[in-house]
Amino acid sequence: MLSILKKFGHILYRIWFYILVAIPIVLFFPLLVLFSISEKWYPQFFWMARNIWANFILYGMGCIPRISYDERLQRGKSLMLVANHTSMLDIMLMLRVSSTPFVFVGKKELVNIPVFGFFYKRVCIMVDRDDTRSRTGVYRRAQKRLNQGLSICIFPEGGVPEEHVILDSFKDGAFKMAIAHKIPIVPITFYDNKERFSFTFFSGGPGKTRGKVHRFIETRHLEEVDKKCLRDEVRAIILQDLEKDLERRHYR
Repeated sequence: MLSILKKFGHILYRIWFYILVAIPIVLFFPLLVLFSISEKWYPQFFWMARNIWANFILYGMGCIPRISYDERLQRGKSLMLVANHTSMLDIMLMLRVSSTPFVFVGKKELVNIPVFGFFYKRVCIMVDRDDTRSRTGVYRRAQKRLNQGLSICIFPEGGVPEEHVILDSFKDGAFKMAIAHKIPIVPITFYDNKERFSFTFFSGGPGKTRGKVHRFIETRHLEEVDKKCLRDEVRAIILQDLEKDLERRHYR
């Protein structure tokens, strides 16, 4: 009986998440449409996404954001933000990380999410990983946004990790792009989102959701041949941080 009630609670928690995703979009639909029409209004769209939409979802889910910084993000400085990815909450927590506007690079499949997908295809850089032309086009569109003074965010894991996998392998795209555009990499660790709202259906629950922004890694001196070393360096930083956090929890 307890198991059935627990599963029912998880179902309600999932439904509540999607309700929270939709409510601000429906309430502010005319403004969001207006701000998504032109790229010059993207900073206004980002402000609403960060300060209204993300907060509404995180606090509404009882997932209180706690972010620490080894180095602060500066307005007017373009960066490549990369983090581990185990939850839909990663999108909202990433928005809380930076008050400076950035653009997500993400899978085209997210366009199919009702309501959310409508704006996703208008303000994000979509990529079809199975299409070479799509991957090539990402660099051109990213350069355009960088020229506008924006940053880029990519979740570089090759897939969604299984429950027992702490951190999946990384794809090269984010690191190749950072080197090509000579922008610093910002490694970011998300500790709790997998526990709060993972991709496993019968799981999750409220609580603090922590993130840590590590010191930036410069790419000005790097060439494309260095992308794999850069990729492995960034992955090692995030993996070691996740492992240390798991060890601290174990000994509490």
